[in-house]
Parts: sequence; C-alpha cells; structure tokens
Amino acid sequence: MTFTRVLFLLFPLFSLAFSHENLDTHLLPRPLIIEYTDNVETHLEESKEEEVILRCTSWRFSVEANNQNPWKTIPEECAEYVRDYITGRGYSMDLQRVSKEAADYAKSLEVAGDGKDVWIFDIDETLLSNLPYYAHHGYGLEIFDPVEFDKWVDKAIAPPIEPSLELYKEVVGRGFKVFLLTGRSEIRRKITVENLINAGFRDWDELILRSADDHVKLATIFKSEKRGEMVKEGYRILGNSGDQWSDLLGASMSTRSFKLPNPMYYIP
Repeated sequence: MTFTRVLFLLFPLFSLAFSHENLDTHLLPRPLIIEYTDNVETHLEESKEEEVILRCTSWRFSVEANNQNPWKTIPEECAEYVRDYITGRGYSMDLQRVSKEAADYAKSLEVAGDGKDVWIFDIDETLLSNLPYYAHHGYGLEIFDPVEFDKWVDKAIAPPIEPSLELYKEVVGRGFKVFLLTGRSEIRRKITVENLINAGFRDWDELILRSADDHVKLATIFKSEKRGEMVKEGYRILGNSGDQWSDLLGASMSTRSFKLPNPMYYIP
C-alpha cells in the first residue's frame, strides 16, 4: 500500500477530529471495559481460605519438626485442614515415604546374627491406626479422653498402618529383634496382642507396656528407661519407629530414628 493511499484512507478521520462541528462520539473508538463476574467478597473469601491453609500447613510443619510447644488440641481453625490431610493422599504418601526410608536403611545394615540387633516400634499411630476413633473426635480437635479411648482400644479392631506393616515384615525378615514399646497399660496386654495379630503383626520378641509405677512418668522418660535397660542387656538399638518425638528422643537413642507424621495429638 502506497503512502498516498494511506493518507487517502486516514483523511476522513483527521477531518472529523479537527472539525468545529459537534462530534458524534459513537463514531470514535470506545475504551475497552472488562467486566469481572466474581465479586470482591468472593475474592476476599478465597484469600482468607488460602491464608488459613498456609497457617495450618506452617503449624503442622512446626509440629513435625518438634518446634511446637506442648499442645493439647489442634488449632480450631485447622480442624478441616487436619481432617483433609489425615484422610487424603498427603498422609498416606508421608507414611509411605517414612517406611521406605526406614526399609532402605534396614536393608543397608548387616545384622550380626547374635540376636542383639534391635528395632523398636511404637504401636498407636505407628503400627495400628486409631483414625476410626479420632474421626468421631474431630481428628484431635477435642481434649483427649483416656476413658473413651480405652473403650476403643478394648474393641481390638484398630486397622494396621499398611506401610508400617510392610516395614515390620522387612525388619523381621532380616533377622532383627523386634521390641514393641508402647504407652499402653499393662492391663491391656491381652487385648493389644489380639489386635496386633489380627492386623497382621506377628513374631515380635518383646511387648513392653506401662506398669502401674510407670503411669506417672512422661513418655520420654518411660521409653528412655526401657531403652536403657535394653542397652544394659547388651542390645544394639539400630532402628526406632514412632509417631511421637517422645518415642524417639531421650536417653539410649537408636542409631537412626524414623518419625511418622501425626498432627492429631502430642504426647510429652
């Protein structure tokens, strides 16, 4: 297109723009107007929901990293978040990852064969899942009620945590001594054994529960003392799996410890 042709096409617009006659604004380009279908309140609500998710994710991270001060219930605003995590793929994938790392470590070890290489397992939320109970108690939103929880334990129907069952079988198959060290009471030994066997856990070497004298002790102290007794008897604690830091920390710690996720409750 020639320059002359361009001028010929633009001339009517120039004439219209610079004429002294009243302009018909409908002949001129109009500004682009974008209409948003969502209202401001919707955007604000979504922003608040995202903020709650971020705060609750941060809180859960703090719990798992053992940075959170002792707590009795989950934050009220995190009730939905914890429920969705526990019942969703996130919790399942985290359990699988912990068990895989533990299994890889177990495979890397050469068991001495003298019966002194030990792997310790906690029970609740480590081997057995109490989610059917906590589903009726806000997934940790309610204050823990030991009486109600014992009623659940006495049913002996807690299902296995499947990745832990796989790890358990791997450890047993490799010749480790398996000690189950739990905060459950000695008076529930029979029902605990029944539940473990029904869930697929067999061939452990010792099941250690709290005696009457142990109930006044913090879990960290109780489990440290029991590990100390193992060490005095010449056992080498090579692995330890638990959902609470009190299962893993303290005296006579294992060579490696594996923390399973649990944002529902805290045991000091």
